[in-house]
Amino acid sequence: MSVARSAAAKINWSKLNSGLLLKQETTAALATFRKRFDETQRQLNQLREQKTDVDFAHYRSTLKNKAVVDRLQGALQAQKAVPYDLAGQLKVIGAFEAKAVEKAQATAGQVDANLSDLKAALQNIDTARPVEDITLDDVSKIFPEFEKEVEEAVKKGEWYTPGYDEKFGSLSLL
Repeated sequence: MSVARSAAAKINWSKLNSGLLLKQETTAALATFRKRFDETQRQLNQLREQKTDVDFAHYRSTLKNKAVVDRLQGALQAQKAVPYDLAGQLKVIGAFEAKAVEKAQATAGQVDANLSDLKAALQNIDTARPVEDITLDDVSKIFPEFEKEVEEAVKKGEWYTPGYDEKFGSLSLL
């Protein structure tokens, strides 16, 4: 049990909430867990501070039937704390922890992959030529179908680009 107490004491709640980039529902679950933990810890401390001994001398002097007090004192002294087998619960907690670590590692891998993709995109943007320097020959090299579409439109006498007016508005004065 002291291992659990020392582990609970080592938790840095502020770093958990702010230092890690957690989803909103995960942060809410952590806050709920912390609230429950703090409440349980407070109740445990209150119970530890309570007086647990029974003044049997007082009951003997108050009650006429002293045999009842003797039987209760004997029963109380004979009572032993029942040990609980926590192995099953600890096994479940260990399995849950292993799944949580596995999910965290998978999420970290996804975040790292996204971050590397974003860095590559940013590098591509930084090294790209300005739009003012791009020529029609450059565009036709990249998109050969564009040149064919323009030639086809010129042959047909089409000088209208479909969807242009909807996107940019009409420039005609009529």
